[in-house]
Amino acid sequence: MENKMSLTARERLITSKKNKHKDETRGKWLVRICALIMIAATVAITIFLTVKGLQSFIKNGVSPIEFLTSTDWNPKDGEFGAVPFIFGSFAVTFLSAIIAAPLGIGGAIFMTEIAPSWGRKILQPVIELLVGIPSVVYGFIGLTILVPYIRGNFGGIGFSILTGTIVLSIMILPTVTTIATDAMSSLPKSLRDGSYALGATRWQTIRKVLIPAALPSLLTAIVLGMARAFGEALAVQMVIGNTRNLPETLLDPSATLTTIITLNMGHTTYGSIENNTLWSMGLILLIMSFAFILVIRYLSARRKM
Repeated sequence: MENKMSLTARERLITSKKNKHKDETRGKWLVRICALIMIAATVAITIFLTVKGLQSFIKNGVSPIEFLTSTDWNPKDGEFGAVPFIFGSFAVTFLSAIIAAPLGIGGAIFMTEIAPSWGRKILQPVIELLVGIPSVVYGFIGLTILVPYIRGNFGGIGFSILTGTIVLSIMILPTVTTIATDAMSSLPKSLRDGSYALGATRWQTIRKVLIPAALPSLLTAIVLGMARAFGEALAVQMVIGNTRNLPETLLDPSATLTTIITLNMGHTTYGSIENNTLWSMGLILLIMSFAFILVIRYLSARRKM
């Protein structure tokens, strides 16, 4: 009886090991398949955008130099200068980063180093709540509040780079704040203790010890915010004015690559020269996305070192 029970237990153990091995094999293949799908999707999108984006230069004869240097955009007259839209994209991206970076990093420092524990419990959900607000809501608030306010107090028509910058800075603020908070929280306590032991004040510790130690991660947070700002379309489209002219001041209306694509793509014929030129703008967006990724990878490597 005992031998039978012992044999049964041994068989159960062998069966359990076999099942465990099968589960591990299935899990490995599932992960590999998911990774292959992600790689295939990325490669397919890159190839598709590259082929479509180059057709305006190869098939339709648009000059790449004119496309990247001319300020004249008039498809009916054969003018395809994308400089106003490229400038608008970079302008609102960098200006929004200039506003959101100090606010986000300052908020992260407040939550991790200054505020009591209950302060972070209150502020963290508020910051995370901003992430869940749809882009159209940001755009609608900017359209109904910011545009009239800027028109009445600063001049212009209200639709401007300044309005788009403010809307984008609010949109990327949660991204910058959340990543910066994680970066500050991950610093070892020994850094703070060592600084205090040498007689440094809390502000000196933050400014000369903690911020330099977390700088690569803080810069990563800013770059991720810029990447989101560069690709944003709907909210900016509602408040920036969407004009073809190169703006001279922050109060002038402008347009970005994303806004001009979303506005005009539905009104063009597939395969036409204007349609292909819009795909070329999409290729520029893809290249900039890769550039942001490379910067983030470089900063991540510095953080590991």
